[in-house]
Amino acid sequence: MYLNMARKFAREDLYPAFKPMDADAPKLVDGEVKVHPIMHELYPKMAELGLLTASRPPEVGGAELPLTISNIANGYLMAANASAFGYTGLTIGSARLIEAFGSDELKERYMTPMYDGRFTGTMALTEPQAGSSLSDVATKAVASEEGHYLLSGTKIFLSGGDQDFSENIIHLTLARIEGAPVGIKGISLFAVPKKRISQDGSLIRNDVTTSGVFHKVGWKGLPSIALSLGENSDCHGYLVGEAHQGIRYMFQMMNEARLLVGMNGVSTSYVAYLESLNYARERPQGRPIQSKDPSQAQIPIIEHADVRRMLLKQKAIVEGGLGLLGLSAQFADLEAHTTNEEERQHANLMLDLLIPIAKSFPAERGFESNALAVQIHGGYGYTTEYPVEAWLREQKLNSIHEGTTGIHSLDLLGRKVMMKGGAAVRAFHKEVTSDLEKALSAGVPKDWCDAILQALNATEQLTAHLGKQGQKGDVNAMTLHSADYLELFSTLTMAWIWLKQASAAFGKEGDFYRGKMQAAQYWIKSELPRVRQLAQLCESGEDSYEKMEDSWF
Repeated sequence: MYLNMARKFAREDLYPAFKPMDADAPKLVDGEVKVHPIMHELYPKMAELGLLTASRPPEVGGAELPLTISNIANGYLMAANASAFGYTGLTIGSARLIEAFGSDELKERYMTPMYDGRFTGTMALTEPQAGSSLSDVATKAVASEEGHYLLSGTKIFLSGGDQDFSENIIHLTLARIEGAPVGIKGISLFAVPKKRISQDGSLIRNDVTTSGVFHKVGWKGLPSIALSLGENSDCHGYLVGEAHQGIRYMFQMMNEARLLVGMNGVSTSYVAYLESLNYARERPQGRPIQSKDPSQAQIPIIEHADVRRMLLKQKAIVEGGLGLLGLSAQFADLEAHTTNEEERQHANLMLDLLIPIAKSFPAERGFESNALAVQIHGGYGYTTEYPVEAWLREQKLNSIHEGTTGIHSLDLLGRKVMMKGGAAVRAFHKEVTSDLEKALSAGVPKDWCDAILQALNATEQLTAHLGKQGQKGDVNAMTLHSADYLELFSTLTMAWIWLKQASAAFGKEGDFYRGKMQAAQYWIKSELPRVRQLAQLCESGEDSYEKMEDSWF
């Protein structure tokens, strides 16, 4: 029922608003951001449909749906209008932080109105000098005698940081309390409202000022702003949880946000794939390559082998990505709700390992899939008369926000595969080898399974080699090819996802299952062999760019 509701709302309400919101970006007028008027209608509907609390417990007004369900439902909304859903996703994450770590007073004052849809929320991390390097956050917080803190500083790239359709906006802000230790250990988390709540319940303006709006290539309906805090020394902020624990708290929201960004990458590429598939079926052009008769009727371009190649590559990327995000959400559900401690620890390891892949693969390979959708449309593809150019623009954002691909490659190699003596890699090995046995029993071709096992062994051998370099203290050599390592591990992971789908589809009749088998064959035969080449590159320590000097460029 929830999935059907999300699909219906996406098609009937969100998608018709996509092009108008893309064409008419938010504007800064007299210090206030004005968004497209249609958001005044859409956001209350999203709150009314329960999108803000779908996966939250009944104690806070939620339906406690599994993330496996709510994230897939979100995929419909993102495919229809990522900008419009962005306000909802940011608010969910912000409210969740207060729910998890805030005092009862903060929950009543800010969390409840956010879940009710009256307030929205944002994440205020980035500063001009501190993007991915959060240890360099410089925003200051000074304790006051009244119990709140006075904040001062500048934040940039706040998605949804200002708009005119909600009563209030709550910024979950990283700042450094006066006298705090340097680095990450000195950062705390604050709830900073755009408007303070007075004793009589009325809203009064806080010392929070929108100082600029960035003009983005995509997601144009969701403003990205620069925010000035405390220009008049009167910006009230309220400590969330304990002092100096801000990074730990924020990572809860960031990990959930990374799964949302991953789903956004899947949705943005999936909707473009479906559009290009429909176009290829209807667009007549050319004749069969063996035809010599110019009077013969033209054929739909889907009958050309190269177009089918591009479509199958898209299908393998987007349907594989959807499987990856569904599986990641399932591990998150198990981690949160299983009563079996061994199962919980296994789910935790798998989720930690998959997050950098689940965030990065749909963005990077999704961009490639979106580019293929434009290519299939030919000259029409790069015109605004067709939607695929807009989705190509929107997809690019997913490889940058919530941690760039480079940052996630370092996270995967530098932390996830090495933590606890390689426990996550052992958990991954257990999952893949178990599914290989099931696949062979189901009748999946043995050479497919052998190829995946060989790629798994090569990946594990490479990981052990790089780990030894790190243990010897040569971290630079270990991480030199971290981007290649992420691509390698993502390619292997996707082969595993397609193995699971092939096991479910093997031997079944019908176009749906036959399409699954062909996509699995494509990935295992065409993409998986790259693991060996990438492994050799990573192990070789090829150092062209490490030795490259500034002036040589």
